[in-house]
Formats: sequence, structure tokens, C-alpha cells
Amino acid sequence: MSIDRPEAQDPYQKLPQVGSFTVTSEDFADGQPLAATFAYEGAAEGAQNRSPQLTWGGAPAGTKSFAVTCYDPDAPTPSGFWHWALIDLPANTTSLAQGAGAAGTGLPGSAFHVRNDWSSKDYGGCYPPDGDRAHRYYFVVHAVDVESLGVDDEASAAVVSFNLVFHTLARAQIVGLFQR
Repeated sequence: MSIDRPEAQDPYQKLPQVGSFTVTSEDFADGQPLAATFAYEGAAEGAQNRSPQLTWGGAPAGTKSFAVTCYDPDAPTPSGFWHWALIDLPANTTSLAQGAGAAGTGLPGSAFHVRNDWSSKDYGGCYPPDGDRAHRYYFVVHAVDVESLGVDDEASAAVVSFNLVFHTLARAQIVGLFQR
């Protein structure tokens, strides 16, 4: 079933302008398809609900922590769909291994996951409606001006995103595509 609706704009265009830095992945290139490994279990053959590997560099001076989010603006909801929010990563963190988004994974410093739109505290993989166009998954690393965003793990990804508007010095993003 194809869902007839206009494509959503880049969700970060409506936020205040901030600096940028770089993020790459060993698992996918910007604007290219994500492997089934990164899809939610049951979404495709080989789906493993694993977060992709990410490496970043060039964050601005004054960065005191990082947050990593994954957001699908193409989900058929007015608010898109939050797949991942990992916050309070120490400022000396420059990468996450594939699978770092799993619940119970040892994270550096006081970093932790908050609730995603799957209602779990981990990475929740891609799962667009069957037959819909390719969805865009924005993996964004936020350079943050405070060591802690001051929320606990019961906060929603939307609340984290709201707080990031006021504390992000720069953003690095890489977009993966997934279609079923």
C-alpha cells in the first residue's frame, strides 16, 4: 500500500541555525540505503534491530557532551517517528560501535538512552509501512554545551529534542534510507 502524501522537509531546517561538523558510518553512506540489519525485527529478512556504527569529528570548542538521535520525518504521523535518543555522552566520545544502541550495552560515562517512539529505551530500527516510499532516517550527532541535558531516562525523545534546541552548538548528520 502506498501512502499518498507530500515528502516531509528536512526536519532540522526549521530549527535555529547552528554550526556543523562531520559524521560518517562504516555501515552506510549518506543518502544511501540501510541494510536490513538496522531494521526493526520482523521488518525484513535479516532484520536485527542494530544501531549502525557512527564516527564523528570536528565538534566546536565548548562542547561538553554529545547526544545522538535517529528520526524518521517520513513516518505517516504529524510528528514523524523517533527511533533513538542517546544523551549525555562525554565530550571525548568520537564514535559508537555498531549495536551500541542496544539496551544494557555499556555506554561511556553517564550516557543513557531515553524512551523512543517504540516505547523502549534503546535503538528501535527502521520499519516503514510495507510498500511505502523509502523513508529517510536522520542520524544526528549534537554537540551540546552542557554535560547533562538534565532529563532522566523516562523523558521522551521529543522532550530531549526540545532541550537540544537550547543547548546544541553544532550538528552532524548522516541520512540512511529504508524501504520495505
